[in-house]
Amino acid sequence: MTRPGIVFIVPAGIDDPGRVSGGNVYDQHVRDGLRRRGWAVTTVEASDGAAVASALRTADDGALVLVDGLAACWAPAEVEASSPRVRLVLLMHMVAAVFPDADIDTVAAERRAAQSARRVIATSRWTADQLVNRGLSTRDRVTVAAPGVAAAEVSVPDGDDRFLCVGVLAPHKGQDTLLAALARLREADWSCAIVGSAEPYPRFASRIQREAQALGGRVTLTGVLTGDELAEMYRRSAVLVAPSRVESAGMAVGEARGRGLPVVAAATGGIPDTVAGGGAVLVRPGDAVELAAALHAWMSDPGLRARLRREALAARDALPRWDDTIESVAAALESA
Repeated sequence: MTRPGIVFIVPAGIDDPGRVSGGNVYDQHVRDGLRRRGWAVTTVEASDGAAVASALRTADDGALVLVDGLAACWAPAEVEASSPRVRLVLLMHMVAAVFPDADIDTVAAERRAAQSARRVIATSRWTADQLVNRGLSTRDRVTVAAPGVAAAEVSVPDGDDRFLCVGVLAPHKGQDTLLAALARLREADWSCAIVGSAEPYPRFASRIQREAQALGGRVTLTGVLTGDELAEMYRRSAVLVAPSRVESAGMAVGEARGRGLPVVAAATGGIPDTVAGGGAVLVRPGDAVELAAALHAWMSDPGLRARLRREALAARDALPRWDDTIESVAAALESA
């Protein structure tokens, strides 16, 4: 069955292996999943507001247009102007207003874009709540389409003391909190791999590199890993650490869950929903002392490790799949 055509406006480089992010991975799955379901998807990669505006202006009257929220914030005036003419749906990976240091212009642009859309797709229940509670949208216009989890090989770690952290090096991802926690565990025998790009936040990344070096070579900054290399990191690690200060859903947490890998994570944003079902320890975001205590407990308590592994393995069967995500996205598009 052939579905209606759709224009999907996304930030440039979503397929670039050097720009791996949760948002890009999600957008890839949406694009490819809709095509498998018979939708004729025209993807427009935009590098700035001018490109977003051009894509919106050239869309046919009545066209169904799905816009990544990041791209929409680059051209809020054109999003507003286009909304009466096209069937506009906004895909929100995150709400900029939740960040303490959010740029006021970005927050204003986000509000204009969200209020102009016929429907808004949120990638977590928490994000949907933020959209409604902050007045960016109404509950009846928001659809939750949580990230799916791909079936993957169960992790078989090399040891109980191998930690893994996956995500762009950024203040909101909290790698500084992780390193501060690890610094409190100097006498323990552990190693930690931090996987993610250093490009978007170079000053923060430089700080993380300095602090990692100060821990005597037990922390490895791998840069971006994809495919088999990233899969091998998950396979060999004992626990995923997600120390985020702000997180919509936690794509890396979902990846770990799909592999039966226990998680130690900050109780922030959509992470508690992502780890529902067990196999995780939650700590306060930004609290290095509490995170260190959780990691110490993991290393020192065989009973805790065994329980978390059992729960993580048992939770795999109930995890959402990408087909579930695409079904929710398609339903939102059809209702627009």
